[in-house]
Amino acid sequence: MKFKFLHVTLIAACLSGFSQIANAHALKCGELNIAHPYSTPTMSGIKNGAAYFMSIKNNGKEADQLLSAKGDVSSSVEIHEMQLENNVMKMRAVPEVQLPAGYEVTFKHGQANGYHLMLIDLKKSLKQGDKFALTLNFKKAGDCQAEFWVEAPKSDSHKH
Repeated sequence: MKFKFLHVTLIAACLSGFSQIANAHALKCGELNIAHPYSTPTMSGIKNGAAYFMSIKNNGKEADQLLSAKGDVSSSVEIHEMQLENNVMKMRAVPEVQLPAGYEVTFKHGQANGYHLMLIDLKKSLKQGDKFALTLNFKKAGDCQAEFWVEAPKSDSHKH
């Protein structure tokens, strides 16, 4: 009986780990590791959306910068920064994101004091399970194409 329980437990643990690996995706662009590019679904008729990364880590010895992004999913893409000022969340477009050597920057949904890519004038609503590509332009690493997966936001990622 103990062997059967242990066997089932080991199989479940392995499958659990496999599903986490299967749901995570990443890419390497020069010295940059870009972890889990994703977006969240939009409601029908909403013209703007946002794209995120779990992180962009600069493993290089020199700083880099995310300068821009573009893709067919929307008319344009802007880099936006969220800042909590006097208990009010403010969003503004920024010209680039600094990526210091050895440093990791996050672009997470619902994150105060963080970044996201604003998808301006979406060509169609984003639905869970969709995928789309954006070309990311870095000062040193150059252009990299990332595939973004549309996923429901995690329940703990957006708090008021």
